[in-house]
Amino acid sequence: MSFKMVFLPPNSQHNIDFMTRLQDSVPDANLVAPMTEDEAVTELSDADAAFGTMNARLVAAAPKLRWLQAPAAAPPAGYYFDELIAHPVQVSNFREIYNDHISVHIIAMMLSFTKHLNLYRDHQRDRSWNKLVGDQYNNIFLPESTVLIVGVGGIGTETARLCQALGCNVVGVDARWESPGARDHVDEMRDPSELDEVLPQADFVVLTIPHTPQTEGMFNASKFALMKESAIFINIGRGMTTKLDDLNDALRSGSIGGAGLDVYEIEPLPAEHPLWDAPNTILTPHIAADEGRHLGERRYEVVSDNMRRFAAGEALRNVVDKENWF
Repeated sequence: MSFKMVFLPPNSQHNIDFMTRLQDSVPDANLVAPMTEDEAVTELSDADAAFGTMNARLVAAAPKLRWLQAPAAAPPAGYYFDELIAHPVQVSNFREIYNDHISVHIIAMMLSFTKHLNLYRDHQRDRSWNKLVGDQYNNIFLPESTVLIVGVGGIGTETARLCQALGCNVVGVDARWESPGARDHVDEMRDPSELDEVLPQADFVVLTIPHTPQTEGMFNASKFALMKESAIFINIGRGMTTKLDDLNDALRSGSIGGAGLDVYEIEPLPAEHPLWDAPNTILTPHIAADEGRHLGERRYEVVSDNMRRFAAGEALRNVVDKENWF
């Protein structure tokens, strides 16, 4: 079946090149790339599919739309809005393509905290031969630690696999448990309603959850108060799940032992924000899933496969529950 697919603006040369390559994979498809929103409104009037980000005006202009490919695994806040949720269009995303990139970033943070590489890097900068001694520097032995992974999708499952290989006990909290292999790599599985019960057991609390109506602001002062004073908090999911001011207070008061963040409630993190110099904190600028080896090819494979499925009337990959945003 032939179909029309609109690549929504803004359309860079990279998008045009991506679209041209996709055209070769499904020759019968009519792929177009309008450069302005007004042009997109016109093109969407008879479109069957689209790639990118929509707004209420674009949704209203697309009565025939049946498939929208989101441009990310977890698009920014606001991607799913009332008009898009109400429209019958199916949305698919890029989940699963970042599993290895992001899980390795998580493990890198865990290793840094247990061997204090972040602190020794500061000593190196100061040319200081300063060995860290004392119980506070030896309170987490990774092969005997408990890692609590909140959100055991593809990224959480791969993180669990790597943690098990290091000898960690892995506890997972998830509402779905749909990721292949999740049950093979998680020692103890819990429902989200049990999160408060398991938080005090964890040496590492790792967030890989998406930003949804249910997870926004989930980790706040009440959650940090339940954690061990030595526990390390790591967020590589979405920044809006964590209240930064509460995290800063927990770090400075000693309620928790440290934090590693790649995502933030406010991005970029303002230069004046106190988290920049909070104790035992590692901050990276939302780069865990940045462009790297294989990602471009994986994006192409997901979209081209879904184009073939759409043309054949088959079920799409990575369909999103629009009301819950993932």
